[in-house]
Amino acid sequence: MLRSHQKEQSVAVGDRSIPTQGWTDARSCGRVFVLAIAVLLSGCAGLPADLSPSSTSVSPTQTPAPQVSPRVEPTASAPQVIAATSADPVPATSAELWALLQQAQTRSYALLLRHAIAPGTGDPANFQLNDCSTQRNLSEEGRQQARQLGQAMRDRAIPVARVLSSQWCRSLETAELLDVGGVEPFPVINSFFQDRSNATPQTNQLRQFLIENQATPGVIVLVTHQVNITELSQIVPQSGEAVVMRVVDGDRLQVLGRLPPP
Repeated sequence: MLRSHQKEQSVAVGDRSIPTQGWTDARSCGRVFVLAIAVLLSGCAGLPADLSPSSTSVSPTQTPAPQVSPRVEPTASAPQVIAATSADPVPATSAELWALLQQAQTRSYALLLRHAIAPGTGDPANFQLNDCSTQRNLSEEGRQQARQLGQAMRDRAIPVARVLSSQWCRSLETAELLDVGGVEPFPVINSFFQDRSNATPQTNQLRQFLIENQATPGVIVLVTHQVNITELSQIVPQSGEAVVMRVVDGDRLQVLGRLPPP
């Protein structure tokens, strides 16, 4: 009589329900207790297959939780510089590169020019930006080099959109001697030879400038320094040598070629 009035009961173990009807003695209760502790400590490892979570079936009404990939935060990186694709070939010679620049009326190109010959390396210890006498300056050979490059651009009627220059005297003088347009001092391309901590922020600013001006037709001439050009293009130019680049795919820089010094 007493047995017929007992309610069916169960104990939850992990994600399973174990019937406890009739387990009224201490031994049965202890057995459930030990099994529950084992589940909590071992995460069901080593249990019989019929109690393992991996063997638990999912009912048709249950939908497995979607797997969400962890979000990867963007990190600062060097400017993306790519080679040309087969559908967009790089000019093989300087003559072909000049010909491409002559057709710049409908597209923007950047001509990054290392200043003309200025004997020495770096700048004197007493360097002051606004005092050319404290800086390394162009030699007479360097001045002639700058004039010859400017003449080459004028002879080919290169459509120059802007002429930007580092604020260093040797760069400003090179830009003036080119005589292909009004010169605008542009601190973004100042030399960071003496302070490499400025390399990444200045290069990123220059890259952003080129991206923002990619719709401006013509050639943007930027007279700067070896370290600046190398940081952006991975090319080490000679004095008076130019590296020609353009923006492709909206936000990537492409090296088109090099114009050797005159």
